[in-house]
Amino acid sequence: MFDWTYGLQLNRLQALNLLAECTGDDIWSIDHCRLCRVPESWIIELRDCYESGFESDSQTIYYQDSVVNQFDGIRDVDLAVRVAQHLGVAVEDLVSISGTRRALVQAIRERIEEG
Repeated sequence: MFDWTYGLQLNRLQALNLLAECTGDDIWSIDHCRLCRVPESWIIELRDCYESGFESDSQTIYYQDSVVNQFDGIRDVDLAVRVAQHLGVAVEDLVSISGTRRALVQAIRERIEEG
């Protein structure tokens, strides 16, 4: 599929490589997305500014081993969903039954592997 805004054709192998890097728990910086060749149209679509919560460690955003209040980037769980859609794999049912973001990414991987 050709991405006109970035001039990138994302093939299956590149999409799977992006998915392999997703954990479900991380927020990728925009620079990291570009280094990994995430299509620019996806960056525009998925980019958001996230705020840390401080009630538990899982709500806190860390960047370069420091706590940050806000972080501009893309959640890798959203990127995993976008990769699946790009590959023509339906994931709507997985979103509703997966208990965690990490479980959703794993379920997406398994569905893609099953083909």
